[in-house]
Amino acid sequence: MERDPKLITTEDGSHSLFVPDLKETYHSFHGALQESRHVFIEKGLSDYNEKFNAISIQVLEIGLGTGLNALLTAEWAQVNQVAVEMISIEAYPIPSDMVTKLNYPALLGKDHADEWFQSIHGTPWETRSEIHPLFHLRKVNSKLESYPLPSQQFQVIFFDAFAPNKQAELWELDILGKIYNSQATNSYFVTYCAKGQLKRDLKSLGYEVETLEGSPGKKEMVRAVKY
Repeated sequence: MERDPKLITTEDGSHSLFVPDLKETYHSFHGALQESRHVFIEKGLSDYNEKFNAISIQVLEIGLGTGLNALLTAEWAQVNQVAVEMISIEAYPIPSDMVTKLNYPALLGKDHADEWFQSIHGTPWETRSEIHPLFHLRKVNSKLESYPLPSQQFQVIFFDAFAPNKQAELWELDILGKIYNSQATNSYFVTYCAKGQLKRDLKSLGYEVETLEGSPGKKEMVRAVKY
């Protein structure tokens, strides 16, 4: 499928991309930045760190997309002085000319944010790269279905695929089971989606499933815990 994303501005002033073929945006049109912060950083990394007091965290991200989650993770690692190793799987990298148009570094207002963002997109695929001393990233250009995941490794999963009605193959029970098996004991799975079928599937795999308040403009999100 051809993907020719178009730059859009969401309601909190942050950019996202719209994919005409899918009739879908990469982030909530209510606010890309606030959605990523709420779902993946606050309910993922921050809550995990508070609960388990981690020295370091290994993150698996499904969908590098615009790189917003990775940039916010780089920021979080520096602020909290916690080492984060991230593997991010992306089957359809965005065009390089689109990266320079995204306004996330300016909105963060942090020293080095632009440098981090350019590194996130500019580092080689399939290679562990240092974005800064506390944040290392390995981008994987592959479909999740065909990529072999390690067993019992990751503490936090950012599940940021397109919605189930747009990318159904990534929400199937066998794929969720593959994710479950890649997670360490005492680990989090977080996603913006709160569909009933997803929650039932996660419970069937052995997760303890929590329905949490969603990001602004969205009623709910899901966090699943593997104990």
